[in-house]
Amino acid sequence: MTSFDKPTTPDPGSGPTEDQKAVTQAALFDAFGGIRGTVETMLPGLLFVMIYTINKDVKLSAIAAGAVAVLLVIVRLLRKDTVKHAFSGVFGVGVGVAFALFTGSAKGFYLPGMIYGVGLGVAFTVSALVGFPLLGVILGPVFKENLSWRTRNPGRKKAYTKASLAWGLIFLAKYAILFPLYWWGDATQLGWVLIALKLPPMVLAVYFTWVFLAKAPPPIDVIAEYEAQEAAEKAAKAARAATKEPGL
Repeated sequence: MTSFDKPTTPDPGSGPTEDQKAVTQAALFDAFGGIRGTVETMLPGLLFVMIYTINKDVKLSAIAAGAVAVLLVIVRLLRKDTVKHAFSGVFGVGVGVAFALFTGSAKGFYLPGMIYGVGLGVAFTVSALVGFPLLGVILGPVFKENLSWRTRNPGRKKAYTKASLAWGLIFLAKYAILFPLYWWGDATQLGWVLIALKLPPMVLAVYFTWVFLAKAPPPIDVIAEYEAQEAAEKAAKAARAATKEPGL
């Protein structure tokens, strides 16, 4: 068992500091795209709904939404910004555009995203129930703790479990509202309700995540540990080499 596998229990007397809360907030802001990422996620769908509401032209609405999604990626590339959120957005929009054009129905634009959302809700919920919370897998690298929370930091594992369960239940509740509209409502109603429900559930889920993680023990920086161990091994190797030199 290496030092990285040994369970580590952070000092229970050291509660979360203001710095830790600020770091947690900044990390969550970055992980979920921040304001710009949210706008980029919402804009193609909003454009689709607006154009379809005005002229009921599925093809024009789908092409416009797809073009805007691609344009957002191009802008990020030109500015040399991170494109992970933009690429995920353009992929989702691209699948929706393909469904809409193939089926000739505006509802087809929304269906892939709805199925994906339900899948995420199930994945978050199940992962929390089996003790391997998905949010910990997603955010572990952001906090430089990787999967150390599983065996070395039980307080953070508990926080990730609660947060993952919150995400799962919020997602499932959202789509419990949307799928009846998909089956029995019209495409325009569905589109506007989707836009209305795009941001509030996400904000609520991120808020719960911040609350749980801000109160949890600080993350164990396994990257710093690895670098320190590597530096110590190099120093020890250099020391051994130095002690051998006089005898040569």
